[in-house]
Formats: sequence, C-alpha cells, structure tokens
Amino acid sequence: DVSMDTWSYFHTCLVSVWLHRFYIYSAVAFGISLWIVIQFTTTRTKRKVTEPGTADKLGNGCVPPQAQEVHVAGVKVFYGSQTGTAKRFAKALAEAIASLNLPVEVINMGDYDPEDGLSEETSSRNICVFLVATYTDGQPPESVAWFCKWLEEAANDFRIGKSFLQGLRYAVFGLGNSAYVDHYNTVGRRMDRWLWMLSASRIMTWAEGDCNVAQSKHGSIEADFEAWKAKFLTRLQALCKGEKKPCSGKCKKGKCKSLGKQSKESSDNEHRTSEHENTEAEELFETSSEEEAGGTDSVIDVEDLGNIMGHMKKAKVLLLEEVWNGQVLTQLLMNCALFSGYKLIGSHSGVKLCRWTKSMLRGRGGCYKHTFYGIESHRCMEATPSLACANKCVFCWRHHTNPVGTEWRWKMDPPEVILQEAIEKHQNMIRQFKGVSGVKAARLEEALAVKHCALSLVGEPIMYPHINRFVRLLHQHGISTFLVTNAQFPEEIRRLEPVTQLYVSVDASTKESLRRIDRPLFKDFWQRFLDSLKALAEKQQRTVYRLTLVKAWNVDELKAYADLISIGKPDFIEVKGVTYCGESSASSLTMANVPWHEEVVSFVQELAQLLPEYGIACEHEHSNCLLMAHSKFQVDGEWRTWIDYGRFQELVREHEQSGGSRTFTAAEYTARTPAWALFGARERGFDPLDVRFQRKNKARDISGC
Repeated sequence: DVSMDTWSYFHTCLVSVWLHRFYIYSAVAFGISLWIVIQFTTTRTKRKVTEPGTADKLGNGCVPPQAQEVHVAGVKVFYGSQTGTAKRFAKALAEAIASLNLPVEVINMGDYDPEDGLSEETSSRNICVFLVATYTDGQPPESVAWFCKWLEEAANDFRIGKSFLQGLRYAVFGLGNSAYVDHYNTVGRRMDRWLWMLSASRIMTWAEGDCNVAQSKHGSIEADFEAWKAKFLTRLQALCKGEKKPCSGKCKKGKCKSLGKQSKESSDNEHRTSEHENTEAEELFETSSEEEAGGTDSVIDVEDLGNIMGHMKKAKVLLLEEVWNGQVLTQLLMNCALFSGYKLIGSHSGVKLCRWTKSMLRGRGGCYKHTFYGIESHRCMEATPSLACANKCVFCWRHHTNPVGTEWRWKMDPPEVILQEAIEKHQNMIRQFKGVSGVKAARLEEALAVKHCALSLVGEPIMYPHINRFVRLLHQHGISTFLVTNAQFPEEIRRLEPVTQLYVSVDASTKESLRRIDRPLFKDFWQRFLDSLKALAEKQQRTVYRLTLVKAWNVDELKAYADLISIGKPDFIEVKGVTYCGESSASSLTMANVPWHEEVVSFVQELAQLLPEYGIACEHEHSNCLLMAHSKFQVDGEWRTWIDYGRFQELVREHEQSGGSRTFTAAEYTARTPAWALFGARERGFDPLDVRFQRKNKARDISGC
C-alpha cells in the first residue's frame, strides 16, 4: 500500500532525527558562535578605520571624508547689508571658516531665490549663517526685502508645511543700533523666528551687534561680531566632530534658551530678547499702524489675519467695542491687517495681493480663473468695498477676525476714493517685485495696469450701499468684475447692475448643513438663500455657483445640489475642495475634511450625471477645482468658457449709455477655451506657457485658491 510506505518512510526519518538530536544541537550552536565571532571582528575593524588618529586629524577637528561620515559639508554665509557692514562681516567670517579647511560660500540675499534654494539646504549638510542688518523703521535693507517677504509668508502660510525647512541648520547674527529702541535688530530677530517656525534647527542662539557704542556689550559692533564669531567657530568644530544637539531644544515661540549654566552675557542677551518680544506684543495694541507696519510701503505680507489675532482675546474684545461705533476698521484691526499684508482703505474696504498674482509674475502659472475664464492673474486686483460679512463659515481663512453684521451700520466712503486708493495700493505692492529673482520684467510692467478685479477678498461686497457705482467705476477704467456673494441678500442681487461674472457661494444643499457650515446670522437664512438663487436666475450676464466640498460635511448631498442648481440655473458651476486654513477655536475643520483632487473629480462626474444640461468643461488640478458649464457654452463641439473682455467692455458701455435699455447676455462675450484648459487634457489646467514649480518637502497639495 502506497500510503503505508509513505508513512513508514517519514516515521523512519523522524526517529533518525530524534536519535541524532545531540549532533544537530551542536551544529546549530557552532553556527551561532561563528556568526557572533564574525560580527565582533567586523565591528572592531570598522572602529579602527573610523577612529581618528593623530596623523589623520585635520586642524579643525574634522576627520577626512574618506575615513568618517561628513557631518558638515560646508558653510553658506548669507548677508543683507545697506551700508556694507554685514557684507564685510560675511567676508571676514568666510575667511575664518576657510582656515578650518571647510568649503564656504558668501551669498548676497538680494541675488538669492529662497523659494528654490533654501529647501535644497535641508539635505545638503551645510550650515547656513545669516548676517542681516535692520534698516529704517525696522525694515530690512532694500536688497533683502524679497528674501524676508518670502520667508515670512512661508512661515505663516498654511499651504506650506511647518516642516518645510526641517533639516536646515542655521545661525543668525543681527546688526542694528539700540538708539532706535522700537526697531532694534527686528529683522534679525524675525528672521530667526521665521526659520524656526519652518522647523529649521538653530546651531546656536541668535546674536546681535550694536552700532551704539554706549550700549554695545563689547564696545563696538565690530567687537560684538568678533565675540560671536569665536563662539560660532567653536560650535562649528563641535558639529564637525559629529555632535548631534543643535541647541538645547528648549525652544518656545521662536526663542531658544540654553540648558545648564549660562554666562552673564548670555543671560543678558536672552533678557533683551524677551524684552523685545514683549514690546512687540504690546505695540500691537499701542502703536500706530504706520509704526507697526513700518509705513505704508511695508513689504510684510502674511496670508491671514487669524495668525495674529486668533490667540489674542484682548484683540477681539477691543474689536467688538469699536466696530458698532460706526468704524469697521478699528485701529487694532488696522494694525493687524497692515502687518498681515492687507492694505486697508478708508473705514470699511481693503485690497491684498493674491498669491497667484505673484506666481504668474514669475511665470509659475495662474489661478483657476486663468484656466476657466482666461483672466491674466498677474493683472488681477483682489479687493472688497465691505470687510463685514453676514456669515461665519467654518472654512473662513480669516478665522472670523473681520466684523460681522446683517445690515450696513458704518460710516460710508465714496466709491471714487475706494477705487483710487485700491489701485494705488495694489500698484505699490506690485512695484515691490521689481528686481526680485525670477520675476518677468514684461509681466511686471503689465501688472501695473489692472485689468480684472476679484471682489471676493473678504466679507460681503454686495452689502456696500454704493456697490453699483463702484462696479460702474471699475468698468469705466476698463476693469472686469468678478463679484462673489454668500447668498443672503436677494434684493441686493436683483438691484445689482451687470458685472462680468456674478458668483453665489453654495456651500451646502440642505438647511441643516448650511447652518452648520456657513453659520449665518440671519434667522431666515434658508429662505434668503433660496431667494438669492432665484434672483441669480433672473440675471442675463454670466452667473456661477461656487460649491465648496467639505469632506464628511456636504459631499453626500448630490441630489439636493442638483435641485438647487435647477432653481438658480447658473451658467457655470465651480466645484472645489475646501482649503484648510489652520487650527482655529472658531472652527472644528481639520485636514481630514479636505478632499483629494480625485475625490472632487468623482463628485463632479456623479453630479454631471444628474444634470443632463451641463458638462465638465475645465480642470485646475493645482487649485483642486473643476468647472461644469451649461451646454449653451459648447458651440460646434467646442467649449467657450473664456471671456472676450474687450467685447464685454463694449457691451457694458452701451448698456450704461442707453440708461439700461440696451441689455446683453452671457453668450455675447464668450471666447473659445484653449485645449490645455479642458477637462481630460494632459496639462490638467496648467498653462503650458508657464513652468510649474514643484515645491520640495511638500507631502500634500492643499493650496486651493
């Protein structure tokens, strides 16, 4: 029997193994012992090779690269100077570093592109040293303005990960004059803090030199620098030997405190740092806007007001006390907004430079409106005649630092003044990019002539009682108008004169979800919402629904969205994923609520199946946004979602000259959509005339628009 023979064979093998088990154990034990001996011998050999001998050691205490891992590949000394002192110090430091047999490079910050260059230093094993002076009114030298502007934007921009510069090792030495108490070494101190906020590692606490010989620790700024240089070189040699700790690790709010005993000199330095930090916080409430922002030409530009005001209860208290006294822009809000890159106008208006304007100036692509409608992003002005709003949306990137209200209760500035100041302030912000690395001269010149105005900066523009006069003024200047409303003012929508494109934000499709997401102030918000959509349907010019998808909040309401679309009958439907704006006590939104682009695509495809009169026309992947268009904009098989801006100006001029009797429709000023902007194109909405900039160390694109 075959089965019995097989069993007999296995039984014999098992018995044999059992009888010879002693020999098997011995063989295994011998193998393990041999492996241990080999590992021990190999480890000792490696130690002998890597152990620095007296013959191999260099003068700086660094071991030759062939014998040991390189802990410091080199040093880059960046300087920002107005009178030449920082440049002179940079050269002196470079000479001292070169004497240690280390590669060193001296770099003028004015000739350096931080956006492209600093991220590369995160893995280069270089040490970056920044020697920067503080100039008039606490501003950086002119050549350093862009470097500082970019660094602050990156540190405060929620779109850029807080670990963007993780791995970069740095030290900062500031040059200033303590006779100017309010602005002493502010540039160096802020630069140190911004680098720290982006997760760069200090190799030593920031230091400062004082031109005021009466207050200088060592008698002169040269002596201050020499004392710091000696400490830096000592620290550098320690790093060359492989010392791991960049500093004590006791870093809080941009300040670094050393462990253990500190010299009196170091303690004084920390004490002075603390005093300056406290003074800065106090100045937020006590100084004038010019003092805080460094004048009206300040180069500071932070993405949102909430980063400054969100954690300051005092700010909100003061704001509430003054807003209802007829002044939307309180002194406190002016201080914070100017510091944040907003240019405020009169008592209730504002203008700000969009990040897409900056991107297109450098040939790095335009916003989704460029892809969908053909605007020139570098010629677009983002503004509002009303900073107040009737909603407190959970995804508001202002973190609700702007005033809210259901009716106009404030002093009113004339539209002529608002427009004039808006254009002037916008042009001043554009001029700051002259000479900035990567900015295209031709586009910079074009940008000074505003061609488009996005009335969507903040608040509810349609609340402004003179909104029609303001819109007419824009058209008279040859500026197209893109006006956004939150669908709470139906009568104002009906009374609104023709604009290039009128948006209604449709953030939810049911009464309950709208209450949770928009958190409107009106008790009859849902009826106002529906009436606003009906008012939109009466418009003859281009109309748009703007849908913002919030994962786990409103992405499962397809049928309800389709019903709302049948009410307003918009020409276009923009669908974009919500942009996460950072933590805020005013909102429970997290990164988990941000849908991936492919999830947005799937939503749009499902929605399109419920709307036979609409098709998917365009896509802007970088903004996580898609455009659905009514079939009437598909002529002879080609989409015509772009705008003929010249033709629109002709039509609106005829309309005004006729006293409103000459009407016109959206179909009269369309233009063909280019192939690269269409949904399904290889470019996915990125203009091939530009070069896409891929940010390093960026795990996920949540940029939005």
